[in-house]
Amino acid sequence: MRLFENTTILSSDDQPKQAAVCPHCSGMGFVMPDLSPSDPGFGRAKPCACKQTELAEKRNDNLLTMSQLGALQEQTFDNFLPEGVGLAADKARSLAIAYHRARTFAETPKGWLLLKGSYGCGKTHLAAAIANIQLMLGRQVLFVTTPDLLDHLRSTYSPHSNISYDERFEQVRNTPLLILDDFGAQNNSDWAAEKLYQIINHRYNARLPMVITTNQDLETVDMRVRSRLSDLSFVQMVNITAPDFRRGGVFQEETDLSSLDLHGHHTFESFNLRKQELTAGEANNLQRAYDTTRNYAEYPEGWLVLNSTEYGNGKTHLAAAAANAVSQRGETVLFIVVPDLLDHLRATFDPRVGARLDKRFNQIKRAQFLVLDDLGTESATAWAREKLYQLFNYRYNANLPTIITTATPIDQIDPRLASRFLDGTRCTFFVIESPGYRVSRKNKKKRPRL
Repeated sequence: MRLFENTTILSSDDQPKQAAVCPHCSGMGFVMPDLSPSDPGFGRAKPCACKQTELAEKRNDNLLTMSQLGALQEQTFDNFLPEGVGLAADKARSLAIAYHRARTFAETPKGWLLLKGSYGCGKTHLAAAIANIQLMLGRQVLFVTTPDLLDHLRSTYSPHSNISYDERFEQVRNTPLLILDDFGAQNNSDWAAEKLYQIINHRYNARLPMVITTNQDLETVDMRVRSRLSDLSFVQMVNITAPDFRRGGVFQEETDLSSLDLHGHHTFESFNLRKQELTAGEANNLQRAYDTTRNYAEYPEGWLVLNSTEYGNGKTHLAAAAANAVSQRGETVLFIVVPDLLDHLRATFDPRVGARLDKRFNQIKRAQFLVLDDLGTESATAWAREKLYQLFNYRYNANLPTIITTATPIDQIDPRLASRFLDGTRCTFFVIESPGYRVSRKNKKKRPRL
């Protein structure tokens, strides 16, 4: 390896003095690899090991300058409450799952971790705890809110900036671990959207680890970014359904629309396939309904409609089993009977309730996983039909996972809804043919003629 010439420096009294220099690069910081002329690197100097250490320290200093961990140094896994305080079982479970996923990621950052939840639910605490673990291990990490990250990039355009835009952009794109807090809180100008896409796309292609916290629904995110965040082979998506930690130091529920807690015993394991009492065709049909619903719960995509003119033959049990399976993974699930849904919306007309119609309606229509039980049993007023159409139309266009159970024949359902149920590209419409559990085939035969 050919080295640059040695140099001398002047001491404070202007007398030549031999410097304590690196033996490899003679203090120049660069070495010239001894390569053949045909090598692409021929004639190009490379940073010496001593220079690489210096550059790494400089990069780390720059990252710490941009990072906002100063006020979050006390946010650790040790002082996080993984079970919350006074939470319903499903919300406590979602918080515990988020805690364990974050802790595992902190030990070995791999892929992306997307923490989604409302304000104050603990997602920033978990993200900061990951960053603090990495710093304690001596690793480089950049923790920054998304709006501030964009401000850091904009600041490089100033003539007084001591760092160029290209240099700062490369630091962000290639930092070993990037944590973007409050993604979606930024001003979505064309420039901001383009910069965020470039950063996220680069890290996605390079498979660089990243943590993102957000309270946004994915359907509101730039399609280019959403496609990367939705890659479940690379991204762990964890939904924290717990409410705000900071309200008096105790979790408080604003409203509980979901009735899933009432169906905790409805699981796939407890479902009775009734093979001994059904005809072969009915048993086969019920088995296929079971398999279809279970597969849907594992890979929720599009809609699943469970239809039967019979009551009590397992539609609600299967829908609740799917909801429980999804909830067990820590994802947000809203299970609601359609008449109750409309009652919740009507209740907002009372000024004493303190909930706005638009806020409650958005909570329902944007739910990550929605189960609507007993469609068709509601009072079919013009207002009710309009609200249901708005709900279904939004979820259809956003392609949000939805299970619907109904005993209404398809030709008696509002044509605007039926057209979406029959769209085979987005919806599986399954008719359960077995009789109700509450009226066995044996009892049916004994029923006297009147």
